Parts: sequence; structure tokens; C-alpha cells
Amino acid sequence: MSRPTTRSKNKRHRQVENDDTTTEILRKIHLTGEITDDDVNQLYMITKPVCQGCRVNTKDNPNCFCGLIPPPNGSRKAGLWQKMSDIIQALGPDPCKDLRASAYSPAGLTNLGATCYANSILQCLYMNKSFRQGVFSVEPDVLNRHPVLDQLARLFAQLHASKMAFIDSAPFIKTLELDNGVQQDSHEFLTLLFSLLERCLSDSQVSKARTIVQDLFRGSVSHVTTCSRCGKDSEASSKMEDFYELELNVKGLKTLEESLTDYLSVEELHGDNQYFCESCNIRVDASRSIKLRTLPDVLNFQLKRYDFLQKTTSKKKITSVFSFPGKLDMQGRLSKPSQVELIYDLSAVLIHKGTAANSGHYIAHIKDENTGQWWEFDDEHVSNLGHHPFGEGSSTSNTKSNRSDAVVHSSCTGGDGTANGNHLDSIQLQHEESSVGSHIEMFSSTDAYMLMYNLSSKKNGASTMEIEGDAVFLHDGISLPSHLCEEITNLNSSYVDACEQYKLKKKRELDHITERRQEVRSVLSEAPVHSVEEPFYWISTDWLRQWADNISPPVLDNTSIQCSHGKIPLSKAGSVKRLSSGAWTKCSKYNGGPTFAKGDHCLDCLIDVAHTVVCADSYRDRRKLMKEIADDVLLAKCKDGAYYVSKAWLQQWVKRKNLDAPCEADAGPTMSIRCPHGHLMPEQAAGAKRLLVPEKLWLFFYEDAITVKPDDSSGCSTFPSDSEECPECSNTLSEVACLEDSRREMKLKQRQNHEKLAMGKSIPLSSNCKYYLLPSSWLSKWRSYVTASSKHTPSMEPEILDGVINLLKCEKHSRLLERPPKVAYKRGSFFQKSSTTDRLTIITENDWKCFCEEWGGTEENGISAIIELCSSNDLAECCGGMRMCEQPLDLQNEVNNENESRQPVIRTCAEVFKHSETSKKL
Repeated sequence: MSRPTTRSKNKRHRQVENDDTTTEILRKIHLTGEITDDDVNQLYMITKPVCQGCRVNTKDNPNCFCGLIPPPNGSRKAGLWQKMSDIIQALGPDPCKDLRASAYSPAGLTNLGATCYANSILQCLYMNKSFRQGVFSVEPDVLNRHPVLDQLARLFAQLHASKMAFIDSAPFIKTLELDNGVQQDSHEFLTLLFSLLERCLSDSQVSKARTIVQDLFRGSVSHVTTCSRCGKDSEASSKMEDFYELELNVKGLKTLEESLTDYLSVEELHGDNQYFCESCNIRVDASRSIKLRTLPDVLNFQLKRYDFLQKTTSKKKITSVFSFPGKLDMQGRLSKPSQVELIYDLSAVLIHKGTAANSGHYIAHIKDENTGQWWEFDDEHVSNLGHHPFGEGSSTSNTKSNRSDAVVHSSCTGGDGTANGNHLDSIQLQHEESSVGSHIEMFSSTDAYMLMYNLSSKKNGASTMEIEGDAVFLHDGISLPSHLCEEITNLNSSYVDACEQYKLKKKRELDHITERRQEVRSVLSEAPVHSVEEPFYWISTDWLRQWADNISPPVLDNTSIQCSHGKIPLSKAGSVKRLSSGAWTKCSKYNGGPTFAKGDHCLDCLIDVAHTVVCADSYRDRRKLMKEIADDVLLAKCKDGAYYVSKAWLQQWVKRKNLDAPCEADAGPTMSIRCPHGHLMPEQAAGAKRLLVPEKLWLFFYEDAITVKPDDSSGCSTFPSDSEECPECSNTLSEVACLEDSRREMKLKQRQNHEKLAMGKSIPLSSNCKYYLLPSSWLSKWRSYVTASSKHTPSMEPEILDGVINLLKCEKHSRLLERPPKVAYKRGSFFQKSSTTDRLTIITENDWKCFCEEWGGTEENGISAIIELCSSNDLAECCGGMRMCEQPLDLQNEVNNENESRQPVIRTCAEVFKHSETSKKL
């Protein structure tokens, strides 16, 4: 059986034993006044053995240096001993991580929020060498006049020759005033960008720059309509329209060839869609089609992957698999045969990730014209895909003889079934011809959004790029112009300098950390003092802990362990450590102080502590005995009570723990039972409950109170058992009690006089009887007053009744300022309609007279009201006589058979104030 864990228990026992030993030594010092070296060694715990391997640094052992630093393989969350990776991270981002992998690796573009659509298009344009060369050839003065063109040239220059792995696209995006928080369509962006660049480049005097957009990307088509009767084409058929990309349908189609066939297909016009032929001068059947007239060097296909849903008026993305070839022969697609071979190579695939039409993410797979390698451009991240547009691992060499145009789908995915986030398949077609067989490699994607093909005859030879010093050279003939070369050189120089500065900063920091850690381990390894006879120095534990844990060590500070005599007091024995002479010498280089050697313990403070401990023991024993007596007093077991103390104060005093000395709460044993005149407060007063305590208990209370507050004796006034209560306070309390009794009787009488009003019940009314009107707010206040308890929920008295009634009347015309309340006729009786908007309440004549006696009202001053039943013919006259508005007060009341044509109304003695007639006079 394993031994039970007793470490914590033994530790507590040892602590108790140490406390007992310390108390005995202090008592001896207090009695004899002598202090020996052995006493000092035990009190300051000097004789304790050097601690080895405890989990935390113990306060009761000055020879314990454990826990000040972590174990050899450990670390901490902050400070000197945190992980090196965290320390390096605190230095800030490492610019070296942004270094371009090599001069042959393309650079990425930063995503500013939702600018991936623009980044993908910009990378496609930059990777086209002819377009890049054309932008670089634009004159500086033209660039200065067109900020967009200028920023594009600067962006291309950085992509071309910067040492950074990705370029900040913010200047160009801001110049275009694009909203980086809104995702846009890449096709629309390309169209608008071409239109803008055409206008800007038209000012250039360099021919290859002025028409670079048209020369590379513009083709032409015609919309041809042919009459089926005469066979002639319409006049509009001869007109050619320019295009930058061909928009091809994807829905229901599987390959690019099918989409092109669908795009160039012939549409028959008949029935309601007949064509008016000018030659035949009648509406006839006709055919309509699109004819390709000319093709550009860079042929762009926009795949229409978004289908408009009429029911929901929204767009839905088409995610069906779509196949396209690596080589595309457009010779047979032209309206007229061309003498030039029109073989196009796949150069870029723009991909839209996501299923939603208005969101998602754009990336571009682009082929390097020099090396033939494909690259994936995903904003800042650029990845090499090898010689396959979707990665080397996504294609196999499986082929099949294609005598019957069979198509073999081979895996175009990685090991996880995807390739670069797309579900892709490659298809290899093998056409066997009579003489020479040719392979056409096919690719497919569910997310391809735009395809770019370069004319094979325009393909340039392979080239390499070198970055040497301040100049950038391209062996394929493309070089930076001088005005851009200088700027890129400066940017590269600044970037290289930032990398070097970071490397130096990192090296200095790591060297400093390593040196500091070695120093701390060295000092702590030789810090322990193994015998009492050896010389040593006292040092603050708090400072030592900060010194061992901080990267930048603090100045040596021992002031926190120094007493007023300039020594080490016994109270700081748990806050100090003993350092060997060698360790102290290494720590003393941090200046500061003061220095405390072996014999610098304070004897004066030690004697004071001994006196305090003895006094505390004596006080604790006395307080324990007094608590027993106080318990008897509270239990009414004490018969020899001689002095009064507050009962509440005594109850709180008993609950407090046994203390070594009086505290602030020990003051004021009689404060709450002492009246303002300095006499004994009558016990009937609030909080003046008192108890008699024995004389020795009172003397103990008095002594503590005077000790705590020697300058204020009002809280410990002495009241012997024969003390008389203050006559003035007694008279005042009697008067208050009488007044309260009188008020209580008055409230009771009023509740009896006005029982229904006090309870808020409705009063049944009768016609042709006299009633009175009262303000509802006054009645509510009166009800709260007469039902409230004066002790716990005091309520303010209502105002004098005459003053309140006068406020209801117009002072100049003696007319009522408020509308009379509405009356309902139900079950043979009249009742006032309950409404929160009614400002007046109907009361009986008897209630009015009682209120006048109770609240200073004059009977003649009241506003009387008579409930009358008026026929519908009399309503207008009745209301007019009351000077009300012309409509009756209430016409929705129930009436009995006798009075089915009559309605209740109120007639008041004080004429109702009519706003339309009298407001002007006021």
C-alpha cells in the first residue's frame, strides 16, 4: 500500500510549532530583556536548511530559492522565461518572411477586403508580356496626366522587380475609387478597365502603347440576318462590332466546343418573329447568326455561370462541370477562311469559388510564357502548379485511342479529392489520323469563370530575369524604364534595410535573453548559504523575484525591508532571502541598496515586537473571557448588570473574531443610546434598545473605545443602571406618539367616512341628483395618505381643497378648465367611465361636505354636477348650454327600453370652458 500524502498536514503542523517557538522566545525577551544569537537565528529562521526542489518559493525559509525560475525545459507566459517564439513575436512582424522566394517567382497582391476580383484580373494582365511591355513604354508625362495609368505602371513595376513576395495594391484600388468592402464581378471590372485604359493610352505617342489594348484583346463580330426568300443579308449585317471577350453559355453545355457552336448557331425567325426584308418589302422568314470577323491575339471567353431566376428575381450559380482544351483551333470558326494559322494556347483560368452569385472568392491560374509553368494567384499567396493548370498531381497519363472520338476522364484531384479548392478533372483526347496522331489535353472545372487563350504564333521564347544592384534586366527584351527603375530600386533598398534592421534587432534581443538567463541561473546556483557561520547578505524577496523574471533587470531596492532604525525588522523575516557573498557581489552591480549584512537585524524592533506579542496574548485572553460574559448578557443569564450599552452594538461585538488589539469597530458602545442632549435616550426611540452589562465588561469596553478614539468620548458615555432617561427627548417622543395616534385616528375616520372612495370602488349615480367633481390626482394622493402606515410607508398630506378646486376654474370667467368625465348607463344605474385620461372624478354630495370639513374646503366653492338624461334632439342644446364642443360627450352607452332614445350627460354649475370662444379672451 502506498503511503498517504501528508505533506500539507505536516507543513501546517510545522507552522504551528514554529509559531509556538517564536512566541516563547518573544515572551522570554520581554521578561528578561536579553537577546542571544540563537534567539536571532531562530526568529529570523537563519538555521533552516537550504530548500531543495519545493514547488513554490516558501516565505518562512530565507534559504529557499526554489520557484524563482522555471525548470530547464519550462517556460512562463511573460517576462524573461517565456517561449523564445513569443519573444520573437513581440518584436513585430518579420519583414524577411515577405521576401520573394526567387527572381523567377511571381509576386502576389494584397487583398484589401473584397478586392480578389480585381487582383485576379490584374495578375492576368501583368503575366501577359506584351501588355506589360506596352504599359512600361508609356511616357512619364502621359502617366502624370492619368493617375490610373500611372498607378498601374507602378504596380506592374513592383510585380516585375520588387524583392517582396506580395505587393500592396491599395494605391491602384484607391485611384480607381473602388469600394473594398463590396465584392464585384471580375468580368465587369475587366470591361470597364479596358475602356478606361483605352482612353488614357490614346494620349501616348508610342505606337505600341497607344493601341496595346485593341491590338491584344479586341476582336470583331457581325450580327447577320439573311432573308429566306431573296437570300440577301440586311444592311446592318455588314456592320462589325468590337468585343474584348466572347460570352458563352454554360447551362446545358459540357465543353467549350459546344458553347462556341451554340454561340455561332443559326436562329430561325418565323411567325411573330419574322424579319422585314427591305428588298422584298414584306415580312418574311429569315435566319440570324453571329459571325466572327476577326480574332485578337488574346482570346477571352466569359463563361455565363449565373442564371437569372424570374420567380425569385435573383441569380443562381451554375456549378456543372465544364471542359475546355489546352489548345484551341479557331480556324474553322471564322466567317471567312484565314491564311494565318489560328491555334490558341490556354494561358489563364479565372476561378470563382463559392456557390452564391453575389459573394465568393476569385483566384487565377496563369501560365508563365517564359517557362511554361502554371502558377496559382490567390491574393498574397502564389503557388507553383508545375506544367499543369491545376497542379502536377491532378493529371495522369491515361489515354485511349480515339477512333470514335472517345473521351477518357482521368483524375484531376489530389489525394483528398480536390485540386486547389476546385473539383477538377482532366480529359485527354487522342485523335488518330491517317498520317500523324495528335493529343488534345482537356481540362474541366465546376468553378471556371473566365478562360484566356494566347495565339501560339505570338508566343515569345523563354527568358529569365535578373535583379542586380539598382538595375533590372530582362533577357527577353522587357526592362523597366528609368523613371520606374529608380523608384523600385529605392523600394528594394528600403525593404532590404528593414530586413537587416529586424535581423540585428532579433539577434540583439535573443543574445540579451540568453545572457540574462545564464546570469540568473548562475547567481541563483551560488546564492544559498549553507552554514550559520558564513557571511551573508539580506535581500528583498520581491526585488529578487522581479530581477529573476524581467528581461530588463530593475535597480537593486532593499528599502521595502528596512525599518525606521535602518535595519531588518522581525516583521520582514518572511520577505527576505540570505545571499552568499559571491551572489551579492553579482547583484550589487545593479546599484541601489541599502546593503544589509549578517548582523543587520534590528534589536529595537525585536523588543517592541516582543512587548506587542505579550500584550496581544494578554488582550486575546481577556477578550475571550469578556465574550463569555457578553453571551450571558444576550441570553439574559447575567444578573449583576450595572451599565447600559447598545443592544445592537453588543450583538455585533460578539460576532467579531478574537483580535490581538482593539479595532475601529470597538468604538461607540453607547453612541446609539445617547441622546443629542448627552443623556440616556428613551428606549422607545428608534435604535435605542439597550442592555445592562457587568461593571468589568463595561470597563473593558470603555478601555477599548478610548484606545481607538482617545479624542472622542461621546461614543462611550457612561450610563449606570440608575440613569434617568432624557426628559426633553421623552416629552418629544410623547408628543410625536400622541400626534401619530391622532393622525391614525383621523385616517381611520376618513376611511370610514369615504369607504368606497378609499377602496377605489365605483359609485352608482342617479339622474337629477347633485354630485361634485374633484381632481383625480388629489383623490389618488388622499387615498395613498389614508391607507399608508406612518411607520413604514409615510405619505405626504394632500393639499388644501379650496386651492385645488380654484385651479380647475378659469379665474377670469369662472368656467371649468377641464372636461367633465364621461358617464355610462348600465344595468339601470349610472357609473363614471373608468379612464386613465379622466382628470376629474365624480363624488357624492355627502363626500364633498366631509372633505370640506377634513381638508379646508368651502361648500359653495365646489363644482356641482347633475346627471341628466337628454333625448337625442336635446343633446345639441344641452351640450351647447354647457359650452362644450358641439358633439355629445358619450353616445355609446347602454339604455333601457324606457330611455332607449335618451343619453346621460353632465350639467355643471360652473360653465365648461370652451376653447374656441374663450381662449382668445384669455
